[in-house]
Amino acid sequence: MSEVSLIGMGAMGSAFARALLRGGAGVTVWNRTRAKADLFAGAGAFVAPSVAAAVGASPVVVVCISDYVATRERLDTEEVRAVLAGKILVQLTTGSPQDARELEAWAGAQGADYLDGAVMATPNQIGRRDAPIFLSGSETAFRQSERVLDLIAGKLMFMGSRVGAASAWDLAVLSYIFGAMLGCFHGVRVCEQEDLRIDLFNNMIGDIGPVIGEMVMGEAQAIQEGAYGAPESALKTCAASSEVMLRHARESGINSEFPAFLAGLLRKGVATGLGEERLATIIKVLRQ
Repeated sequence: MSEVSLIGMGAMGSAFARALLRGGAGVTVWNRTRAKADLFAGAGAFVAPSVAAAVGASPVVVVCISDYVATRERLDTEEVRAVLAGKILVQLTTGSPQDARELEAWAGAQGADYLDGAVMATPNQIGRRDAPIFLSGSETAFRQSERVLDLIAGKLMFMGSRVGAASAWDLAVLSYIFGAMLGCFHGVRVCEQEDLRIDLFNNMIGDIGPVIGEMVMGEAQAIQEGAYGAPESALKTCAASSEVMLRHARESGINSEFPAFLAGLLRKGVATGLGEERLATIIKVLRQ
C-alpha cells in the first residue's frame, strides 16, 4: 500500500506528485497516457496499470483531471467501484458546487468518504507553504488526508461540511482575480496607446495594492452590513469615470469591451436611482 494515489498526471497532477515525493510520501500514479506517469517511476512512485489498481493501492485517492464528467468516466466502472469502498476520495478538479454535490452523492453510494477541493495556485506554486487549497465535505476525510494534502499545498482551508463550499469559494475568488486582471489588461492598452511604459504601470499597481485592497474590503463590508449611504465616492461619480474610460477607448481605437461593460452596468445602477449611494450598491443591480 502507498500513502496516496494520484489520478491524472497533467501539469497540476504532476506538480502534486513532485511535491508528495519530495515530502517522502508513498505515491501511486495513474494517467491515461502512461508515458506521463512513467516519468515518476524513477523518483519512487509506483505506476499503476489501471485506475482500479491505483484506487486499490492507497487509502487516499486524489483526482485532478479535466472535469467532473471525466472523473466519473474514470471511476464509475465495475472494477473501480469494487475497490472504492472505505477509501477517501479527494477531488481537486475545478468544478461547480453542483458538481461537488453530485460527486459526493455518488462516492457515498460506493462507500467512499468524499472531500472536494479547489487549488488556488499554479503548478509551479504547488508545494509552497503559502499555496492555498479550499476544501469542503467530510471533516473526517479532511483530517485523515491532511498530511498528504499539506505536502501539496501548505495553506489548507477547510470551509466546512457543505461539500459545495470549496468550489463556491473558488468561483468567488476567481471572479475577483479575473475581473482585476481584465481591468489591468485594459490599463495596459491605455498605456500602450498613450506611449506610457508598461513596467512602470505594473510597478505602480504593486505599490498602491494595499490601498486598493482597503477599498475593496470596505465595499464588501458595506454589502455585508447593507450600509450604502454616506459614500466617499458615489456611484454616479464612478459611473462618470467609466464613461470617460469608454470614450477614451473609442477615441483612441483600442478595444472597448471592458469599459463598455463597466459603464453599462454602472449606468443601469444610476438609472434605477442608486447614484447617490456608494459603489457597493451595484450589488442591488447584480441581484436582480
